[in-house]
Amino acid sequence: MTIKNITTNDLRKMNNKEGLILQGCGGEVKEWVDGINDILTENGILLDDTKFDNVSVFQNEGVTCILYPFDNVHLDVGKLSMWRLQSYTAFAGTWLSDYVDNKLGGFEVKQKPDCELIGQDGNIFNLMGIASHTLKQNGMADEAKEMCGRVTKSGSY
Repeated sequence: MTIKNITTNDLRKMNNKEGLILQGCGGEVKEWVDGINDILTENGILLDDTKFDNVSVFQNEGVTCILYPFDNVHLDVGKLSMWRLQSYTAFAGTWLSDYVDNKLGGFEVKQKPDCELIGQDGNIFNLMGIASHTLKQNGMADEAKEMCGRVTKSGSY
């Protein structure tokens, strides 16, 4: 099991991700994770022997919260939705996207920097290098890595 400490700024960078956030999780985080995994398994929500193994913990407004990301788990989302509503008074559960929108002002949107490609050598590797360099200069190293990976895996340049 991996328990990662994150900040609310990290949450704002989780565009295109979804998960369950439980609020007010005092005490031992591992006990929370094990307990929620057991509850969701017993209720037929976690399927195919999957469990939440990689969770994140953060503090907001003096409250300890746990993010259970939906990556690498097989869920009955309909049952999870009903469980979340039924257990709201106990766990104050909400979706990651709702939490970020309602408590943190929305997801961080990075503006794409201008990149001068017109008039450059049209070799795809040259263009990819120029674009990658521009992204890195603008604090977008992860995006540069993703872009290069997508280009080289495309099979057609």
